[in-house]
Amino acid sequence: MEKLIEIYNKVNNFGRENNFKLTIIKPGEIFYEMEVLEKHLATVSTAHGGMIAALMDGVIGVAALTLVASDGKLVSTVEYKINYFRPVYLGDKLKGHGKVDYVGKRLIYSSGDIVNQKGEVVAKAMGTFNAYPFEKSDMKNFL
Repeated sequence: MEKLIEIYNKVNNFGRENNFKLTIIKPGEIFYEMEVLEKHLATVSTAHGGMIAALMDGVIGVAALTLVASDGKLVSTVEYKINYFRPVYLGDKLKGHGKVDYVGKRLIYSSGDIVNQKGEVVAKAMGTFNAYPFEKSDMKNFL
């Protein structure tokens, strides 16, 4: 698992550009953290919902990835649903918690939430991910 996660972190330009910090609790459960910067704003002080959605895709998707990486697999998002509960502001420190709830032969279902520095839930989501062999990815040249 460590090698595929290392490769993922190396090629994940989006996560790096947005200062996502990954902590793996165990296979199938992770934390992703970020600070809301000016480039993430949709208005003078509030973050764009798309930025929160992008963080959430990482939260629930990387939870799925950590579960199947030890089997030499990656994941891609099939679908997910997000609910926003409160605005996110410039300077907020967000922490997303993602966990796998169900694993099938190829599909993985995971859920997650994002809280701000006050511990307030700002968003929740659930999603479905397709697990596929690493060899079918464009990252195989990084081995």
